[in-house]
Amino acid sequence: MIILYLMFDLDLLKYLEGFLTERRKHRFEQVLAKRTNFLTVAIEDVYQLHNTSAVIRSCDAFGVQTVHVIENRFGKRLDKNIAMGAEQWVDVHRHQTTTACIDRLKTDGYHIIATTPHENGNELSDVKVTKKTALFFGTERDGLSGEVLKRADGFLSIPMQGFSESLNISVAAAIILQKLTKDLRTSSVQWQLSENELLEKRMDWTKKSIKDVERVIERYLTT
Repeated sequence: MIILYLMFDLDLLKYLEGFLTERRKHRFEQVLAKRTNFLTVAIEDVYQLHNTSAVIRSCDAFGVQTVHVIENRFGKRLDKNIAMGAEQWVDVHRHQTTTACIDRLKTDGYHIIATTPHENGNELSDVKVTKKTALFFGTERDGLSGEVLKRADGFLSIPMQGFSESLNISVAAAIILQKLTKDLRTSSVQWQLSENELLEKRMDWTKKSIKDVERVIERYLTT
């Protein structure tokens, strides 16, 4: 309960931000102003961890704040392999099954879009994000599971002009995210983080920027 309270303690946030340089605080404000949870990404059972890491870095680069990782087949292999760098600025939610992930996203009001070259759907150039959307990316070899394809609200593909039928997941994710986030920011959709989300991320990022932050917080609470 204390941790939950601290997330919304404005006095504590102001105190902690006093340990940051003005340049870093300004950078956080700049980045958060362009962050979105209107668009999210779900990665299903991707075996090659460098691909998972690359997708997360693309989410950070293009302003997508939340990533969902499904670990049904290959287990919890993310912690020791993906820890720092761009990944610390993106919220990664882990799910044991595809069912749990889809159920969570649908409950949160997301439209499920399966990225696949093998279903009839919209080409990337024709896609417009007008409602909360979760983009699903599948394994390097087999693509998305039958459950995702069955429960998807729509399909998206990148037109291919050569002999290759598909792109590496990390490349496909980067292409799709660059296009859709650019379109989103020039639309009339309210894609920005809410005020509460902004405060939560300011707190989170500030705490991650302070050495021995727990001791700093303890000192704040006892003064």
